[in-house]
Amino acid sequence: MTWLPLGNLLLEAQPSRPVTPDMTHAALRQRALALAGALQARGVQHLALHIEDAGELAIALLGAWRAGVQVLLPADAQAQTRERLGAQVELWLDSLDDAALNGEPLPAAALDLDQCRLTLCTSGSSGEPKLIEKSLRQLANEVDALEQLWGAELGAATILGSVAAQHIYGLLFRVLWPLCAGRPFLRRAQPFPEDLQRESLAVSTGFAWIASPALLKRMGDNLDWPALSQVRRVFSSGGALPAETATELHGLLGQWPTEIYGSSETGGIAWRQGGELWTPFAGIELSLNDQGALRIASPYLPAGHVEQSADAAELQADGRFALRGRLDRIVKLEEKRISLPMLEQALLGHEWVADARLGVIQQGRAYLGALVALSPSGLHALRNQGRKTLIETLRQHLAGHCEALALPRRWRLLAELPYSSQGKLAQAEVERLLASERPTRVTPRSAVEQDGEWQLELDVPPDLAHFTGHFPQTPVLPGVVQVDWAQQLARELIADLPPRFCGMEVLKFQQLVRPGDRLQLSLRFDAERGKLYFAYRNGEAACSSGRILLGAAL
Repeated sequence: MTWLPLGNLLLEAQPSRPVTPDMTHAALRQRALALAGALQARGVQHLALHIEDAGELAIALLGAWRAGVQVLLPADAQAQTRERLGAQVELWLDSLDDAALNGEPLPAAALDLDQCRLTLCTSGSSGEPKLIEKSLRQLANEVDALEQLWGAELGAATILGSVAAQHIYGLLFRVLWPLCAGRPFLRRAQPFPEDLQRESLAVSTGFAWIASPALLKRMGDNLDWPALSQVRRVFSSGGALPAETATELHGLLGQWPTEIYGSSETGGIAWRQGGELWTPFAGIELSLNDQGALRIASPYLPAGHVEQSADAAELQADGRFALRGRLDRIVKLEEKRISLPMLEQALLGHEWVADARLGVIQQGRAYLGALVALSPSGLHALRNQGRKTLIETLRQHLAGHCEALALPRRWRLLAELPYSSQGKLAQAEVERLLASERPTRVTPRSAVEQDGEWQLELDVPPDLAHFTGHFPQTPVLPGVVQVDWAQQLARELIADLPPRFCGMEVLKFQQLVRPGDRLQLSLRFDAERGKLYFAYRNGEAACSSGRILLGAAL
């Protein structure tokens, strides 16, 4: 394998060098230079790219840089994002399918590492959009460092990722690093464990994973772990990987996941494999401010710039360091300083809690709320002792770690916290969820129609509002809610259902539905008779079924 510096990727074509399993370097170069010609001909100077195909994203980035275009990578492609960023770009691309993007190719040339620019978008911890500008030199410095550390070990491994390439971690590890190294990478992210396994076992050159804590926590024990243990290296970034997850993966794969600590602003700062101490990347200089927060000087930052983080740290004599939580997540309640990370760690010490995030609720007098993802034993406690007992037990557990003022007054119980594909959960989203009411509806995991019958898979929310009072110590989903869900979901999926509810027939309730159950729901509408057939199952066991009579409006 021959290393191609990032600035030289559009020079000489290399037909035998892979980029993706179905695209060579020569093909990438040809398309990038043609795109560069098209962009230059149209006078584009600022371009937004949100392309899920990592191969096309690589073409678009290189083509834009060759044309002297500054590239913006939005975090998402939502309408409000397009509107907010619209004034900053002349063109927004979601794909390269448009024939108008295939222009007269520009001549091959080296990319100017200081003139080529990239703007990244990140939500940050507050949830507010933030634009971060990078030079190609900063990115080149980082991929060079990654290859020095792990290139020999990865060899010709195919790179598979669960994270999007729109963000700094996915962009560097899934696209730019393998491009320079000549390692093939998959075009699409693989966000589910089963997908990652299927694609991993289909390659013959070895494989490496670019993953997030959110994926690694969901890997489970139903995969072919002996075959997957051939993975060259498992990278994780975007948030802290729980120690128990790292330990479990070490037992299954024979290696500790390689965690990467960094940010969109700084790029990579440090890495670790097991334990709590982080090893800085080469060239990183660390210090602490008066509050004990980490300051970073780095070749991945603009020359002379020192980035001040909000991460409390302890520096060791050997250059490594330990992280001690975020200082910007210390809040004041009635003039008392309260560390949210400290309380979250205390909650994680209880066997019923798999994950937890705290936030402040501003309703009258400010108070704390807790989002709690229940462990299997926590879900068992909820199902058999009830919500009130579970929450009171967790409050008593926390009372040994803080004064009464800091005890959460609002609790939301979840199967898992809603991390993004990058393993992020903005504090603004935590506080939005805490401020919202407990759910009354269910969102299908999947919905498939065949021969006029819909098959849905549903996860019953642990914190469903309908469980309150039904019953206090043994929560059960009311039958009327099951009927309502069937009708509401049918109206979302089946066109032209009659609007009026006229009654029920042959209604049966055979098995209790409990918090956290995964249900299968079948729906079929007989238009001639005006009857909606529904049936809930929990695996092989029938839970309920019946016919809902529907009629035209009066």
